[in-house]
Amino acid sequence: MFKSVASFFSLFIATLLLQSGAGLFNTYVGLRFTATSVSELWVGAVIAAYYLGLVFGARIGHQLIIRVGHIRAFVASAAIVTITVLVQSLVDNLWVWLACRFVAGIGMVTQFMVIESWLNEQTENHLRGRVFAFYMVFSGLGTVAGQLSITLFPFLNYEPLVFVAMSTALCLVPVALTGRTHPAVQLPAPIMIKYYLARVPMSLLAFFITGNINGAFYALAAVYAVKAGLSSNQAAVYLAAAVAAGLLAQWPMGWLADRLNRASLIRANAFLLLLVTIPLWGWWQFPYWALLSFSAAYGILQFTMYPLGAAFANDNIEPERRVGLSAVLLMVYGVGACIGPMLVGALMRGISSGMFYVFVSACAVVMIVFIHPRKVTGKNRSGDAPTSFVPMPGSMQGSPAAVVLDPRIDVSRDVSRDPPPETGS
Repeated sequence: MFKSVASFFSLFIATLLLQSGAGLFNTYVGLRFTATSVSELWVGAVIAAYYLGLVFGARIGHQLIIRVGHIRAFVASAAIVTITVLVQSLVDNLWVWLACRFVAGIGMVTQFMVIESWLNEQTENHLRGRVFAFYMVFSGLGTVAGQLSITLFPFLNYEPLVFVAMSTALCLVPVALTGRTHPAVQLPAPIMIKYYLARVPMSLLAFFITGNINGAFYALAAVYAVKAGLSSNQAAVYLAAAVAAGLLAQWPMGWLADRLNRASLIRANAFLLLLVTIPLWGWWQFPYWALLSFSAAYGILQFTMYPLGAAFANDNIEPERRVGLSAVLLMVYGVGACIGPMLVGALMRGISSGMFYVFVSACAVVMIVFIHPRKVTGKNRSGDAPTSFVPMPGSMQGSPAAVVLDPRIDVSRDVSRDPPPETGS
C-alpha cells in the first residue's frame, strides 16, 4: 500500500504547492486591503471572482485537456495563473484584480482536474480511499502552510505575491517531470439539477450554505481578525488554526457520522456553530488565546459540514448516479462560495466587522430550521446506505474530477448521463 501511495508523491507535492499559493494569496488579500482601507466589499468580490472562475472553469478546463492532453493543459494553466499573480503585483487596480482572479480560478481548476484525474485513473479500487485521504491531507497542509507563510513578510507589499507566483510556477516541476502515463480523459457528468433537487433537497441546501460560509471565511476572516485587534501575523495564525483544526477533525467526525443519524448530526453541528459564533458578534473583546480557541472550534464545525453533507446525499442516491450527484453538489457549493463573500463584504462594510460571524450564525439557523431528521422519509434511501464517511474538507478548489476519487463511487457502473427516472415533488 505504501509503495502505491508513494508513487503519487509528485502529484501530492504539486497539490501542496498549489494550495500553499492559494492559502497565502487569500490571507494576503484580506490583510493588505484592510491595511490600505479598501472596502470589505472589494475583498469579498476578489474571492468571489475566483470561485466564479472555478465554476465556469470546470467545463473550459475539460475541453482544454481533451484538445492538448493533461501535461500541456497543466503547464499552460500554471503559466496563466502565475502571470495573473505577477500582474497583480505590478498593477494596483481593483478591476484588474477581479479579472485576474477570475482567470486564475479557471486556470487552477484545470490544474486540479489534471492532478485528480491522474490519481483516479491510476489508483486501484481497494486503495482509492487511502489515496483520497493522502490527497486531502496534502491539500489541507498546503492551505495551512500558505496562511502561515504570511508571517515571513514584514511588509504587505508586492513580495507575498512574488512568493505566490513562485509556488504556482514551482508546481510545474513535479508534474512536468513525472514518469507516470497520461490518464484517460473522462466525460463530464451532466448537471441534472431538477432531478437531484427532488431527491436530496436538504443535502443541496447544506452544500449551498456551506459554500457561503467557506467562501466568506477565505475572503473575510482575516479582515475580521485584524479589526478585532490582531496583528497580521496573529491573523494568519488565527486562520490557520481553523483550517488545521478542521483537517484534524475529519476522522473523529467520520467515526460519529458512521454511527449516528446524519441529518441529526448536521443539525447538531449547525447548532454548535451557532453557539460558537454568537460570542464573536462584536459584543465582547477577547484575548488572543481565546480567539484562537474560538477559531479552532469554528474550524472543526465549519470544515466537517462539507463531508457530512456529501455522506448524507450519497445515502439517498443510487450508486450508479453518484458522479452526477457530485457534479451538482460542487456546482451548488461553488455558487454559494460566490455569493457568500459578496454578501458578507457588504454587511461588514455597512455595519461592522462582527457581521462576519452574524452571517455564519444566520446560516446555521437556516440549517437548523430546514434540515431535520423528521423530514427524511427514507423513500429514496440507497441500498448501500449508510455510505462511508469520506474526509473531504471544502477547500479553495472545486474540481469535478475529484468526485471519482471518492471510494463511494464506482465509475464503471455510472449512468449519470442517462435520462433520470421520473421523480415526484
